[in-house]
Amino acid sequence: MAPTMDSNRGRTRTYRANGLVLKKSPLGESDLIVTFYTPDGGKISAVAKGARRSTSKLVGHLEPLTLTKLSLSRGRNLDIITQAQIVNGFASLKSDLTAVTKGLYTIELVDGFGSEDHPNQSLYGLTLDILSAISQNPRSDLILRFFELHLLSASGLMPELYKCVECRKTLEPSEHRFSADGGGTICTDCTPSDVLLRPLSLRALKVLRFLARASLSDLPALYLDDALRQEIKSVLGTSVEYWLGKEIRSNSFLEHLQHPSSEGVY
Repeated sequence: MAPTMDSNRGRTRTYRANGLVLKKSPLGESDLIVTFYTPDGGKISAVAKGARRSTSKLVGHLEPLTLTKLSLSRGRNLDIITQAQIVNGFASLKSDLTAVTKGLYTIELVDGFGSEDHPNQSLYGLTLDILSAISQNPRSDLILRFFELHLLSASGLMPELYKCVECRKTLEPSEHRFSADGGGTICTDCTPSDVLLRPLSLRALKVLRFLARASLSDLPALYLDDALRQEIKSVLGTSVEYWLGKEIRSNSFLEHLQHPSSEGVY
């Protein structure tokens, strides 16, 4: 499909994009609104007309956690998906309940941190790498911790891990405090009154620094005991939720999978 020019807006009326499907919602009797994340256009929402009909050629191509090659035409309010072809359906990820839940957690964060019409190729590439890593090792929680920290970095929200955010002095090798709303680590000499503080052990600080400079291939070399794993999870989870501004819905089911309660069933 050759692009055609819209003379009124000075841009093509039709275009192509690779997009990772983040979510979908029904529209009218048979349509869908699909939100996906693209390397060149950031987050985009578009209408898939008739996609809820069983005879539609779009059926199966617009499921969350699917990387899809799309052809679109520009609409007055929302663009229209005219064609879709699966590039990567992440089949192995979707065949494992823990893996698919971690995948849904990942794209929920991308939906929250990604911006419409503001491309972030670092975030796009990171997300695809994370989904592939989860597919290969669905039991590793470190992959999600790596993602959370690098998501903050790709969004321009990387917490300070080497200097006190109050006095700007280089941190000594000791226990310190951490503040999500303050922007990172705070030494024990500073006592700001307008931020929320939590303890940060020296071991946790070293792990955060390691994750910040590591690649995914480095993670198998890192061992965390239960206490340290929970501390890292709490620090990064608090930071992500603070910047997101709301609770992460998929996190509760992920917690249930990893720590099933004897009371009730989801």
